[in-house]
Amino acid sequence: MIMVVEDDPKICDLLLSHLQKYGLEASCAVSFDNVMHDFHRLQPQLVLLDVNLPKFDGYYWCRQIRMVSNCPIMFISARDGKMDQVMALENGADDYITKPFDYDIVLAKIRSHLRRAYGTYASPTGERTVEAHGLTLFPERLELTFGEQRLEVSHTEMKLLEALMDRLELVVSRDRLLEKIWDDQPFVDDNTLNVYMTRARKKLKELGIDGAIETVRGAGYMMKPTWRSQP
Repeated sequence: MIMVVEDDPKICDLLLSHLQKYGLEASCAVSFDNVMHDFHRLQPQLVLLDVNLPKFDGYYWCRQIRMVSNCPIMFISARDGKMDQVMALENGADDYITKPFDYDIVLAKIRSHLRRAYGTYASPTGERTVEAHGLTLFPERLELTFGEQRLEVSHTEMKLLEALMDRLELVVSRDRLLEKIWDDQPFVDDNTLNVYMTRARKKLKELGIDGAIETVRGAGYMMKPTWRSQP
């Protein structure tokens, strides 16, 4: 997901159209009074950020994003002064592109930053995440987020949620779950899985998500994105 923070609707629409044309999921921020609300809602992998914005400028929002995320941030601005670019980098940005810009160059830079952050050139120590329509699991932190809500999960709950989110809307067999979570134990009471699945459902309910994990009789479990239509 690419988040575009640009208050010119024409430029924003053109960026979205170009990004989506080449298979990238993208969305524009809608609340310039609270960009972080959109950031937590969208959980973007990269942010395109203008400098001149209503209420607070892009430098301010860049600092706010950096407090919670290391995702690539690229400034897109008509301000082409040396100090503007210096300020962007000093406030946590990864790149700065001046308007008017070539959309193919913007696309190439986006792909380059995504490769470095998440792909071929990503650091092996980079934090892994599992994301599904705004619901994000941070396995290393044992943390689950939805919108602006965050809560801790146990190691076993994390493993269950990870397995289900990795195969969203597909059945995950009980045997596969048992193997993934307790593969170092020769025997686990079948009821133990039921107990931990109940706990995982309760954690989702704390985030306001109900009915997402379904029991598929005789097969296993399936997670459906029932939260997708939620604000």
